[in-house]
Amino acid sequence: MQDINIKANLHSVLTNIPDGVDLVAVSKTHPIEMIKEAYQAGQRKFGENKAQELILKAPQLPDDIEWHFIGHLQTNKVRQIIPWVNLIHSVDSFKLLQEISKEAVKANRTIDCLLQLYIAKEETKFGLDLKEAQELIGLFRTNQLRNVVIRGVMGMATNTEDEGLIASEFKALKSYFDELKAEFFIEGDKFDTISMGMSSDYELAIACGSTMVRVGSLIFGARSYPV
Repeated sequence: MQDINIKANLHSVLTNIPDGVDLVAVSKTHPIEMIKEAYQAGQRKFGENKAQELILKAPQLPDDIEWHFIGHLQTNKVRQIIPWVNLIHSVDSFKLLQEISKEAVKANRTIDCLLQLYIAKEETKFGLDLKEAQELIGLFRTNQLRNVVIRGVMGMATNTEDEGLIASEFKALKSYFDELKAEFFIEGDKFDTISMGMSSDYELAIACGSTMVRVGSLIFGARSYPV
């Protein structure tokens, strides 16, 4: 294992994050011991992208950790993560939101969710376009789904070194958030989260309006460890 100073790395990232922006430490593929180090350094929000990894790690770690599910989520995996997850970043269909609601009711929990919007110039990315997001929110309200709260949006920019392109995609996500908030959530303050920005571009994302960044390799190093 590499000699990684997680506490120092975490502090370095946090110094670049202003008040009002949350840091999710992306712990996927990293072992329990490294998550404990980050926890002992004060970090409480952690992100996983696979159900089986989340349900393996969560019971072994402190109860006050706030688990974020940041990967593509299949409906048949929802039941597994509901006991542990606080925020699901990757809702990309009404069917998935229905399943989250159903399992959250069974577990007597309320789960915060973000709508994943497609902003990248890459076909491998998942997500809704603006019209699909509007339709999903309409269905959400019509069907009065219980125990789920739509808190905002999430997006992933194109994997490129072109900062101009990345910035334009981040700005597009911010504009989608603003439009959805004005159309559907103007009376409340629950719709308040824009999750965008990772290790390579989180500072740019913050400049473009991000309220939550997902940073992994800058804290934990390269993803090369067994769970």
